[in-house]
Amino acid sequence: MQIIDSDAHILESTDLMSEIMERFPDKMRLARPEEWGAARVVEGRLYPNARGPGAGCPMHDGLNPAANPRTPEGVLADADREGIDKLVFFPSHGIGVPGYRDADFAAEVASRYNRWLAGYCGAHPDRFYGVAVVPIENVARSIELMREAKRLGHVATMVPALLRSRNLDHSDLEPFFAEAEALDMPIAVHGSPGMHLPPLGAERFDNYLQVHCLSFPFDMMVATTALVLGGVLERHPRLRVGLLESGVGWVPYFLERMDEHVEKRGRLTPSVKRKPSEYVARGQLYASCEPGEEGVRFAVETLGPRFILFASDYPHWDGEFPNATRPLRESASLGDDVKACIFESNARAFYGIAN
Repeated sequence: MQIIDSDAHILESTDLMSEIMERFPDKMRLARPEEWGAARVVEGRLYPNARGPGAGCPMHDGLNPAANPRTPEGVLADADREGIDKLVFFPSHGIGVPGYRDADFAAEVASRYNRWLAGYCGAHPDRFYGVAVVPIENVARSIELMREAKRLGHVATMVPALLRSRNLDHSDLEPFFAEAEALDMPIAVHGSPGMHLPPLGAERFDNYLQVHCLSFPFDMMVATTALVLGGVLERHPRLRVGLLESGVGWVPYFLERMDEHVEKRGRLTPSVKRKPSEYVARGQLYASCEPGEEGVRFAVETLGPRFILFASDYPHWDGEFPNATRPLRESASLGDDVKACIFESNARAFYGIAN
């Protein structure tokens, strides 16, 4: 059994960020000391925005001090220390690209990031895998960049839980999902507070701990409602969607709730032709788990083991490095076959990672 980390994060290089700031000096600059908590200012807004409603994580508090993520060699050493064989990388600053206001600027940053990420992963192609970024507000450009990302070898495309004024079941996004299905490109839904994306419910709090606790599961519930009850998964039966960084304990509860609603009021969602939980069974919906999460066992018992992805969130503060794999490896309540699904085979199925 290999261990595949389905949600690690990469730190963009200073060279890449300097290149973007030199190309777009009117759009992006380094934050000043008085702009507390931010690494950069983009389009006049702090990234991350660590104050006020829906506050994000202050830049200086974001990393696990035990990790060494600033070079590929450091990442490999940390992965070896954990016993992780392969890592799938999501962005750090780049996670905010879908929130940029200028669509052309967002597309250019996404393209530069995706090409840089391909080079980073290409140095260790048997261990590093990338998730592409797209400016999802611009659907046509996002399709072009997703095609390019597929050619670059990226294993998924990231989208936020919702757009500024549209949900993921909006008709405008149909060409994007159709192309993802045609490309066999899975879609990874990943939230992040403080990145100027709509803070669902979390805008009621300005304490980062409260925001972080609430925003991730709320994001995924909204995304799941759109994708399942909005008929996206039914219209695109070969589309695979991953719900990241929110744990898995909420999934049985929420799918049971959706099943009940479709059973009793299915006439209101005529595009949904089956119980929502069946989209898990037919391999369209995946979710990552926290390594020591008690909800894993319940999720396995109710929905089976073949949709759960192991994720460390390396090198962020809320990950368990250097002990991220231990709770799951040493769990007495899960059999070896279940552990093999969560650690390896589910990630291979979702991301299309070959043996």
